[in-house]
Amino acid sequence: MKLNRINRTFSLPFFGSFLFLALVACKDNGGDKVEDTPVVYEPLTVEASDFQSAVDQITQVMVHDIFSPPVASRIYAYPNVAAYEIMAQADPKYKSLALQLPGLTPVPRMNNDTIVPGVAALVAHMEISKSLIFSEDMMQTYSDSIYAQWEAKNPKQFERSKEYGLAVADHIKAWLDGDMYKQTRTMPKFTVDIDDPARWQPTPPAYMEGIEPHWNKIRPMVLDSAAQFKPKNHPKFSLEPGSAFYKELKEVYDISEEITASGDKSEEVEIAQFWDCNPYVSVTRGHLMFATKKITPGAHWMGIAKIACKQADADLNKTIYAYTKTSIALFDGFINCWAEKYRSNLVRPETLINKHIDENWEPILQTPPFPEYTSGHSVVSNAAATVLTDVFGDDFAFLDDTEMAYGLPARSFASFDAAAKEAAISRMYGGIHYRAAVENGIDQGKSVGSLVIEKLDWTNE
Repeated sequence: MKLNRINRTFSLPFFGSFLFLALVACKDNGGDKVEDTPVVYEPLTVEASDFQSAVDQITQVMVHDIFSPPVASRIYAYPNVAAYEIMAQADPKYKSLALQLPGLTPVPRMNNDTIVPGVAALVAHMEISKSLIFSEDMMQTYSDSIYAQWEAKNPKQFERSKEYGLAVADHIKAWLDGDMYKQTRTMPKFTVDIDDPARWQPTPPAYMEGIEPHWNKIRPMVLDSAAQFKPKNHPKFSLEPGSAFYKELKEVYDISEEITASGDKSEEVEIAQFWDCNPYVSVTRGHLMFATKKITPGAHWMGIAKIACKQADADLNKTIYAYTKTSIALFDGFINCWAEKYRSNLVRPETLINKHIDENWEPILQTPPFPEYTSGHSVVSNAAATVLTDVFGDDFAFLDDTEMAYGLPARSFASFDAAAKEAAISRMYGGIHYRAAVENGIDQGKSVGSLVIEKLDWTNE
């Protein structure tokens, strides 16, 4: 019993001492009387490569979702304009496009020093991109991963920048909502005139209906109207052997036969395949038909813009500038070209060659599902090349590895103009366009590109 009393006598003081030491330890580690150690956050920064990666991501989503070339150009243009408008507020070198582009009013002003313009620009870009595609979850996963990194580095800067970026995104979304795109989704399908041999008809193997027949109703960004640079008429339709039109038809057939005669892949075939850029190539295996997905012509030229920015070591602001200028040229280039396509409504070479020259002939490239005149690639390639030359200069030599992801080797070009001319002639090599569509399309595209440069006041230089 005495032993027990002794144990009880010593247990309370021991417990009290332990409790005291524990409380001291707690206070030393953030208790009431000891101030917290301030957390030092890293300032947020955005590099040109971050912006390029975001555009690359939306390109991958568009390939997955299979957007047509005109629609793809719209998905590039609006997010880039949003990023540009934020960048132009922070960099006095660049001028806002507000009140220069039809219907675009000034975006909300940056009124807080905590906002990081590059972060806000990328937020606006990703949020608008996400609203224009089908597979939003793919873009959401990408943006969430970037947001998590920013928030961990500097939560205050991230939240303020994100809030502002979202406000600009909402402003641009309201603007783009008035471009007639939604209305064209409910307009009638294109009617094929099977009784007129000069008019476009669906082509093998999928015999798809004409895509985007109402794209001429989309609001342009620099054109006064969709038909502003209406090209001269193609040769009058005639199947008389001596006529100008028949000569162009026969030329397509003869070139195809010549460049495939040896059985080996000629450079002309390589050129045709390099610039194919058909987002939906139908492949038939027995009773099954499936698609081989590729980038669009616009995506190829956005890829060239990336190559130029990296090669020139362009900073974030110049990268956004180059991307925005290129995407506006592509956007209006497609509007201008599509207006002519469905106005002239010209039959494709494949249809006529199979009927009147060689029923077993197939073009090297699969014929796209819309009328022939003018060549879309000729128009948009030369529009893009014109503005890229304005940004980076003449004789800007580069290695174009854009198509390597699709199993095609890189090609070297001495200038953007040289690349655009090769893209244009590739359509004849591929058997999908007549010469007039190529040559007049080049002129049409250069006119659009020049207008983007001349009509919009881009910089203070």
